[in-house]
Amino acid sequence: MLKRRVPRVVVSGFLLAVAVSGLTACRTSPSVAAYVGDEEISVSELQSAVEDRLADPGVAAYAEGQRDDFTRRVLGLLVQEEVYAEAAERYDVRVGNEEVRARIDELLGGDDPDEVFGQLAQQGIGRVDVVENVRQQLVRREIAEAEGEADELSDQALRARYQEVRESLGEVSFGYITVPDDATAQAVVAQLTADPAAYPALAAQYAGAATIPALESRAPDQLPAILAEGIAAAAPNTAFATPVPEAGGVVVTFVEGVVYPSFEEVRPQLESEAVETAGNERIEAVRDDLEVTVNPRYGVLEDGRLVPGGGGVVDILGDEDAAATAPAPAPAPAE
Repeated sequence: MLKRRVPRVVVSGFLLAVAVSGLTACRTSPSVAAYVGDEEISVSELQSAVEDRLADPGVAAYAEGQRDDFTRRVLGLLVQEEVYAEAAERYDVRVGNEEVRARIDELLGGDDPDEVFGQLAQQGIGRVDVVENVRQQLVRREIAEAEGEADELSDQALRARYQEVRESLGEVSFGYITVPDDATAQAVVAQLTADPAAYPALAAQYAGAATIPALESRAPDQLPAILAEGIAAAAPNTAFATPVPEAGGVVVTFVEGVVYPSFEEVRPQLESEAVETAGNERIEAVRDDLEVTVNPRYGVLEDGRLVPGGGGVVDILGDEDAAATAPAPAPAPAE
C-alpha cells in the first residue's frame, strides 16, 4: 500500500550523540553512576531519568529487551548535560526555553509535532532528550559566536564544503498517478514520456488518495518501498507502470530525475554547521578538562563509547546494596 512521506526532521537538529568520550575509571562509589568534574550523577538520579523516559510507550517499546543498553544510553545523555552546563558557565552563554522552542519549531517546519516525536520515541528518543539536544546545539552555536568563530566563515570555504556534500543533498523528483487498468496506464506512460509537463493535468484527471497532484522531491530512503527499485532504475523524464491492487489499480510513476539544492539555498545550513563544529571543539576541550568518571558497574570504554563490561551479565538497575557486593567489570583505562 502506498503511504505518504514520513516527515523528515533536519538530522543535525535531532541527532543525539550518546558517545561519552573522556571517561576515566577511578573515584567510583556504589551510589554514584558517574562523576563529571565536581558534579555527581547518582544511581537514583539515573534510575529516575530512565523511568521518566520509559513513561512514553514508544520509548518503552524500544527499550524492551535491552534495558541495560538503554540505561547506559541515558547515562551518556546525563553526562552530556553536565558537560554542556559547565561549558555554558565557562563561556558565559545562556540559552532560554523560548529559544529552544523556536528552534524546534524551525526544525519541524510544517510537520506534525506529535507524529515526529512519536517516530523519535520509537528510536528510544524521548521529548526531554530532543529538547536538551536542541538546547545543546544552540549552546555550541552561542559559544562559537562568543569566541568569534562565526566571523571566519569565508565564502570560499563554504563553497568548498558545498561541493563536498552536494551529492548527499540530492533528492529524487517524481510523482505517481493511479489509474484503473493496464491499458490506461500504458497510455499515461506514453503521454508523460512525450510531454513531462503534462503531469499536473494527468494527475488532476485521475485524482485520488493514491495520486500525487504535483511532483515531489524526496531523499532516496524516503521513496515508497513498492516503487523505490523502479524509480532508481528509471532514466530522467521517463515513466513506468506498476500494478498495485491495494492502491486500486495500476500506479504510473514519473521520474523527473535527481535535483540538488543550490549553494544559496543551503548556505544558512552550511554556516550553521561550521559554527557548531567550532563550538563542538570547545565542548570537547571542556569535557576532557572535566575528566569524566563512570562507575564500572555501567560498562567500560571501547573507542570512547560506554559499552557493557566483560565481567558477565550485570543488572545495572538492581538495588545499590547488590551492586556494592557484585563483582565489578574491569575498570576503563583513562584517556
